Amino acid sequence: MAKYRQQLPQLGNKLFLTDGGIETTLMFHEGIDLPSMAAFTLITQHEGEETLRRYFRRYAELARTRGAGFVLESATWRASPDWASKLGYSQADLAAITRKSIQMLEDVRAEFETPVSPMVISGCLGPRGDGYDPGEVMSEAEAKAYHAWQIEVFRDTAADMVTAITMTNVPEAVGITRAAQAAGMPVAISFTTETDGRLPTGQPLGEAVEAVDHATGGGPAYYMINCAHPTHFADALREGGSWVRRLRGLRANASCKSHAELDAATELDDGDPVEFGFQHAELRRLLPHLSILGGCCGTDHRHIEQIALSCTEMRPAA
Repeated sequence: MAKYRQQLPQLGNKLFLTDGGIETTLMFHEGIDLPSMAAFTLITQHEGEETLRRYFRRYAELARTRGAGFVLESATWRASPDWASKLGYSQADLAAITRKSIQMLEDVRAEFETPVSPMVISGCLGPRGDGYDPGEVMSEAEAKAYHAWQIEVFRDTAADMVTAITMTNVPEAVGITRAAQAAGMPVAISFTTETDGRLPTGQPLGEAVEAVDHATGGGPAYYMINCAHPTHFADALREGGSWVRRLRGLRANASCKSHAELDAATELDDGDPVEFGFQHAELRRLLPHLSILGGCCGTDHRHIEQIALSCTEMRPAA
């Protein structure tokens, strides 16, 4: 079952990698149709499951080669009741898919984990609504009730933790944290930002972190930023504040375009992987406690390899 639920190794100083933008990789590089960007649907087919297995093995091997840890994030960003219902899946189907997604990551961990490269399994949660637009914001209680079922399914698997990816607003992040606390699961909260470094609601990033901590007694194990380019949130990190110490991970977009521009795009903007790696090394010089680095939309193994190269060969700041 879970190996690291009581003590998450990524909370130390060691570099942990994670994967890139799974949905954009599958759609643009593999040519797979993903309705609603729901990668979990592939787990129901043998060929689809093998595609996902190859995807995760490539990243796990990269982490092992570079002597880094790795966070295996399940392909379940859309595997919550509302999204699954739109795609024709019952709650029983969804529970089975969720368990199978974690079992697959157990296999990958068993193959690639070493004492030098510990590998943590995380159950991925997505927002109830759109990942770019907060839409109609739920209350904290509504968010807890909605996400509790999925978290409880993860609790009964080998998942070491859960990670809420692409959070657009504080009440949903609070609800998820409280549901995870009730289930006894460590949780990470990953906010997305617009080009100005603020949440889609307009709230400053630091203010959002502090609000969730205040409402939950410092409930999240740590915070992350995802689905925004490093240039979008770098100034907020440089401004600092006590909240920055709670930030542990980045999963940035390859493109510096806004969410609105990405939504309207018909071709993948994969940016410059080498520059992407350098940008992460600079941020890690600024904040050495950033221990979990991966990618989001438009990124693939090339971007994560450049992060690994830049961050494992970086020199201390003057």
